[in-house]
Amino acid sequence: MKQSETPELALQADPRPCASSESLTSCMRVPELVQIRFQEPKPAFAGAPKPRASIFWLQGVTLAWMLAEFGVSAYAAVTAHSPAMLAFGSDSLVEVLSATVVLLQWIPSIPISERRASRTAGVLLFVLAFVVAAITVASLALRLQPATSYAGIAITIAALIAMPVLAFLKRREARRSKNAALAADAVQSATCAYLALIALAGVGINAAFHIAWFDSIAALAAVPILVKEGRSAWKGHACGCC
Repeated sequence: MKQSETPELALQADPRPCASSESLTSCMRVPELVQIRFQEPKPAFAGAPKPRASIFWLQGVTLAWMLAEFGVSAYAAVTAHSPAMLAFGSDSLVEVLSATVVLLQWIPSIPISERRASRTAGVLLFVLAFVVAAITVASLALRLQPATSYAGIAITIAALIAMPVLAFLKRREARRSKNAALAADAVQSATCAYLALIALAGVGINAAFHIAWFDSIAALAAVPILVKEGRSAWKGHACGCC
């Protein structure tokens, strides 16, 4: 007998009614049939499905890459006074927060639902859009003259190679696990690749032709993409759009 099994007794008594001449003791007969059945115990609650190991691997790689990307982008933005690189660096920071939100779903001490995690990722995209727009407007208003940044060119080229691969792997895992927060994070990885292309265009053209305002215009071009993807993540449509 397994310890996890719970015995269940089914008693079948004599259906014949007691006669008036019978005593109470003789009328109360021992049950004719005793059946013992074993029933598998039901779980007390249904917990969250255990995540695949590949999800932890993907988010770990994302966190490591985004921290390095943020450091290089921030250095390039400060040294070259480039709004495009500052916008790209802010995307890296938001991507770190997004990857962390996905991992928080499976930490018992910090419970967070999939819907809440997906909406949090959407809010992060809105925050990024606001930051990019504010930086771009300030740069154009102050007529900043960004300098050439070889570090910015290098990190954006590297991001153009790495982020599409990460976005593809996250989309695949999101479809398999049906996790909306991971799908929203895949959108942010794809958005990072778009921003890398835009930032590279701004920094590269400024370096080649010394057109300072093109750096800011390149940053401003990313705002509609961020707003669109933020709305999709907030509504829980991230799986469909990626």
